[in-house]
Parts: sequence; C-alpha cells; structure tokens
Amino acid sequence: MPKNPSPDPAPVLFQKLVKHFGCDPGALPLLERTFEKYERPNLYQALEEIGGKSGSWHGVVNFQDYGVASLSKFCRPASADQFDAGPVQHVDEILPGKQRLACVKRGMKLCKYRGMPVAIHLDEERFTATPKIQMEVMAADRGLAEELMRRIESVTTYGKAFRGGVISMAGDCYRGFALKFHQLPQIQREEVILPEEVLQRIERHTVDFSRQAQRLKAAGRHLKRGILFHGPPGTGKTYSAMYLASRMPERTVFLLTGADMGMIEKAVSMARVLQPSTLILEDVDLIGTKREQQVVGANAVLFELLNQMDGLADDADLLFILTTNRPDVLEPALAARPGRIDQAIQIPPPDEDCRRRLFELYGKGLKVETKNLGGLIKRLEGVSAAFIRELLRKAAVHAALETSKGKIAVKERHLEAAVAELMVAGGDLTKSLLGAADRK
Repeated sequence: MPKNPSPDPAPVLFQKLVKHFGCDPGALPLLERTFEKYERPNLYQALEEIGGKSGSWHGVVNFQDYGVASLSKFCRPASADQFDAGPVQHVDEILPGKQRLACVKRGMKLCKYRGMPVAIHLDEERFTATPKIQMEVMAADRGLAEELMRRIESVTTYGKAFRGGVISMAGDCYRGFALKFHQLPQIQREEVILPEEVLQRIERHTVDFSRQAQRLKAAGRHLKRGILFHGPPGTGKTYSAMYLASRMPERTVFLLTGADMGMIEKAVSMARVLQPSTLILEDVDLIGTKREQQVVGANAVLFELLNQMDGLADDADLLFILTTNRPDVLEPALAARPGRIDQAIQIPPPDEDCRRRLFELYGKGLKVETKNLGGLIKRLEGVSAAFIRELLRKAAVHAALETSKGKIAVKERHLEAAVAELMVAGGDLTKSLLGAADRK
C-alpha cells in the first residue's frame, strides 16, 4: 500500500506568528497607521527603542507584484502562501550633519512589549504618486496594541533624528514634499562685517536671548519672537542669518526660500515639535507685499504665515528671521503688529570702517600691493559687501593672468580694472545684482 503523501507544511510567516503568539494569530486584534516617508528615520529609531533587544526583524518576499503584504494575510495559511521569508529590505536615509541611517523599508518585527508578544509590520505604499509608510501592530489584547501604537507615534513625532539639523522642504506637483538637509558654514563673529552696535542688537535679540530662554520663561516672558532684516541687496542680511544659525547649534533650523514658502504650515508644525527652532524666511517681500500689489496666490501664503505666527503659544521657543530688500512695500500687518515681528533691524551698506574690514576679510590669501587703498575705499562709498567681494575676486583674476607662479599679487592696476569692469562695462544690471545700483 502506498503511503499517504504528507500534507504541505504551513507557510513560513504563518508558522512564525503561531510560534511567537502561541495561539491562532487570526483571532488577534490588528491596528494600522500610515506615516509620511520623511518620518522613516524617527519611526525606525522608535521601533528599535521600544522593541529593544527582545525581538528581531524578518524579511517578507511577495510572490505577486500587485499584492499587498499585511499581518492579516500572514495570519491565514491560504493567504500567507503568497509570501515567504526573505531578506529584510533597508533604505539608507540621509540625516543632518552628513550622517546616514539604514532603516527597515519592508519587514516584520516580532518582539515583546510589557512582557507580552507583539508583531509589527512595515511596508511602503506602491503605485501611488506620494507613497506613505504603512505600519501594522498586532497584540494579544487590543488595549495593549493601542498603547503600543500611541507610544510609537509619540516617540516618532518627538524623535531625535532631525534635532539640531538645518532643514529645507522641497514640494512636488502632487502636494507631497521631501526634506533636505544642509551643512551651514561656521561663521566667526569677526567675519560679520557690520557696525558693532548693529551686531550687538542682532545678537541680543537672538543669541543672548536663547542663552537666557529658560530664565526668561520662568519670569513669565514669552519665547516666540521675530526679527526682520532689511536693507539693500548684498549688504549681508542672509549672511547675518547664517551667522546666527551657526552661533546657536542647539536649535533646529528651517530654511524657506522662493517656492518653499508654501511649506510654511508644515515647517512651523515641525519646528514646534523640534523646538528650540529657528525659521529663516528669505526675501519675505515675495509673499508679504501690500495686498493690492500681490500676484494670485500670494495672499494665501501671506495669511498662512501670519496665522502660524499668531497661533503659537507664548512659551513656544521659535525664532523667526525674515529678510527683505523692500521694506517699503512689506505688508504692514507683518512688519508692524506686535507678536509677529518684535524688531526690525536695518542692515546698511558698509561704512568706511566696514569697507576696510571687508577688504581685509576678502583679501585673505592674496598679496594686495597698493599705496592708495584708502582712496579706493572712500571712492566705493555706497557699495555692498557683495560688491567688494566680487571686486577682489575679479582683481585676483586679472593678477593671476599676468603671472603663473607664486602667490597672487593684486596691484593697483588690477583693482582699477576690476572697478571699471563692474561699474562701467557691467552696466546697471551688474551693479544692481551686487548692491551698487544707487551709487552716483
């Protein structure tokens, strides 16, 4: 008599769940939630922190390209037969400070929470323009599953992956966005060429304030604040903002420029979670001009900015740094009303002393040989810091073309040639770009 064929073994993932829970997993409660893709590093760190060393990840292989993996399918042998165990898929995520973190992209984690077995499954939506991360939690008790889900959400939201970083947001045509991380230059105080009293005012409202934040909060002072830098192009408004960011490395920095202004709501929301935070909005006049002068859609962005600044609690340690070349057309509600902008500081064209210091700063690495530097500095009254930097760069090019060896020696004729190139040959547009358009 032929022997009866042995029954097919149960699917591997089904067996793993049965062994882990010690019962039929199909009778257990299951919770689902989605996360944005940018939250992956914080979500993965949360799962590793909560799961600890009590569990392990298991890879999932899907035999059907259009099938969706889920714990509910792994719980029944018929549907679990569409899947198999395999390698755990990871994605290498970029973090602030040029760091990277390999995070699980697809996989099932079997671990314990409060001494009870739980299962967590991660996957990523497919065949959609803005895919999100799908997470499922299974436990023997619904209350335990809900508690675990809430804890994962909390640790993810207040995660440390982005804290202290410099972040910008890039939107897409599907109303989604991605985070970009930046490395700002370390700017020393002596490299910020401003009148000393102006620099002290800036630092008092930002750097010094941040150092005393907890004492001020205990004294009932509100921590949210805004500062507006205004002045001609090229005078150092953005440079000053970058300097402040480098002086306060403990703060998370959000950079918003141009089209990124549409991300204000999301940026403020993230900044509130990651506080203390600094939000730098460059050329705010692009969205904050007087309402009768605005283009279609600008009002909505302006109102969103005002609403976000008004809606913050007094103890929210958020610093708004706004820059503009056109304070005369800036929306009065943004520029003047208390609680939005606390202080407006003009970044003026460099005076004679500042122009001399700028020549020293941007002349580093060059051998400047001229007997009439003081006369040239006087002649350049009204130009910007950007103009002086470009002037020395062009003079260095003229000097380098004369000799092929040794340190570049910039002589008076090279400086005069650079001045002529910028002020005469370059025309009004070049002067405007470098902040010298108003010089007579």
